[in-house]
Amino acid sequence: MAESVYKVLELIGTSTKSWEDAALTAVRRASQTVRDLRVAEVVEQDLVIENGKVEAFRTKLKVSFKYEDEHKGGRGRAKGR
Repeated sequence: MAESVYKVLELIGTSTKSWEDAALTAVRRASQTVRDLRVAEVVEQDLVIENGKVEAFRTKLKVSFKYEDEHKGGRGRAKGR
């Protein structure tokens, strides 16, 4: 296996439907500006409660992406930059 370097971002997605939907929201949004997302790890889940009612589901994720290889024209920069 070739040597690789990955950057890890911490994201929090929110949803009025579910924790799964909150995670999907975070990944979908990150994929709009960060290329080559590799792995998402759910770190924490919580709820926003107002007046005794669940208003939102929140999922905290650690999402990784691979740094570009200099040989591919990336000059060692993160793909998300």
